[in-house]
Amino acid sequence: MLHHPDLFHAIVLLNLLVVTGAWCLARPSYPAAAILTALGIAWLFWNGPLEGRILYSINLEHGLTESDLLSAIAFVIAGVTAWRKRSAS
Repeated sequence: MLHHPDLFHAIVLLNLLVVTGAWCLARPSYPAAAILTALGIAWLFWNGPLEGRILYSINLEHGLTESDLLSAIAFVIAGVTAWRKRSAS
């Protein structure tokens, strides 16, 4: 059974998001926080095949989905990572 390549790329991006989030929590560093922020932004644009239900509709074509919440979590983890690194210095 063949799958559309966008699904594959979304799954790879999701895995990168999770692994980088764990990396930030385990070993906080500014580069890890920057990479997680970049992945969070990328996730907002390329999570199409894995979006889930619409939680809040902005208009007929755009809205906040369940999957978009992963970006918010990534931004929070990146912020906490930067704060932990700054307070450790």
